[in-house]
Amino acid sequence: MSFLFRGRQQGAQQVKISLGRRFLTFWLHHAQQCIGSLGELARYPFASLMTMAVLGLSLTLPATLYVIVKNTDAVGANFQQASEMTLFLRQDLSEQEVATFHKRVQVNPAVASTRLIDKAAGLADFRQRSGFGEALDTLENNPLPDVLIVTPAESYRHPAAAEQLLQQMQQQREVDQARLDVGWLQRFQAIVRLIQDGFLGLALLLSIAVVLIVGNTIRLNISSKRDEIAVMKLVGATDAYIQRPFLYTGLWYGLLGGVITWIATGVLLWWLSAAVRDIAELYDSQFRLTGLNITEMGVVWGFAIGIGLLGSYLAVRKHVRAIEPQ
Repeated sequence: MSFLFRGRQQGAQQVKISLGRRFLTFWLHHAQQCIGSLGELARYPFASLMTMAVLGLSLTLPATLYVIVKNTDAVGANFQQASEMTLFLRQDLSEQEVATFHKRVQVNPAVASTRLIDKAAGLADFRQRSGFGEALDTLENNPLPDVLIVTPAESYRHPAAAEQLLQQMQQQREVDQARLDVGWLQRFQAIVRLIQDGFLGLALLLSIAVVLIVGNTIRLNISSKRDEIAVMKLVGATDAYIQRPFLYTGLWYGLLGGVITWIATGVLLWWLSAAVRDIAELYDSQFRLTGLNITEMGVVWGFAIGIGLLGSYLAVRKHVRAIEPQ
C-alpha cells in the first residue's frame, strides 16, 4: 500500500512539473516572439516609423478635439454658474408689497439668492453712470421700477430649467416683466454638441483608416514571408503560432504610435495655449487650457494599442490561413 501511495505522489509531482514546464515554455515563446517582432521592426526603421507616425498623428486630431471640448464644457459651466434673471416689478406696488414679494422669492427652493435694487437706488445709479443728472432733475416722478435680481439654484441653472423658472416668476402678480438671456446659452450648448458629434465622427473615421493602414502593412509583411510561412506549416506549426509575431507587430505599432500621439497632442496644445491665454486676458479671465490627464492619456494609449492589434488581427486571420504549402 505504501508503495502505491508513493507511486501516486511521484506521479502527481511529475504532472505538476510537466504543467509548470508547459506554462513556462508557453510564456517564453510569447516573450521570444514579442522581442523578435520588435527586432523585425528595427530592421526597417524608416518604414516602421512611418506606420507608427501615421497611427499616432491620426489619433492626435481627435485627441486635441477632445481636449477642446473638455475645456469648452468647463467654460460653459462657469458661464452657467453666473446666470441670473431680472424681475422688473410693477410701479404701483408699495414698499411693503415689494418686501413681502422679496421674502416669498427668497424661500423658493428653486432660488439660490436674491438682490433687491429699489427704484431710488436704481435712479441714483443711473444718474451717476449716464451723465444726465440735470435732465433727470426735471422729472416729477421716478420712472424706474424696483428690480429683483434672482440667481437660480444649482438644479435650475440649465437653460431649460431656468426658462421654466422664468415663466413661473413671470406669472407672479407683482412682476411686470422678467428677463433671462438663455438664448446664448442654448446656442453655446448647441455648438458644443456639434463639436462633440464631429469629434466622435472624425475619431471613428480616422480609427477605421488607421486599422486599414495597419492591416495593409501587416498584409505586405505576411506576403514577403510567404515561403517562410509555408515551410513552418510543413513542419507542423499551427496558425496561432505563426500569427503571434504579426499580432505583436501590431501591438508595437499601437504602443509606439500612442507615444507619438501624446507628444503631438502636447505640442499642439502648447502652441494653442498662448492664443487662448491672450483671449482670456482680454476678458479679464484666468482661464488656462487644460490638457490630457494621466487617466485620459492611458485611455488614448490603450485605444492606440487596440487599433494596432485590431488591424493586425484582421490581416493575419485572412492571409495566414490562405497560405498553404504546395
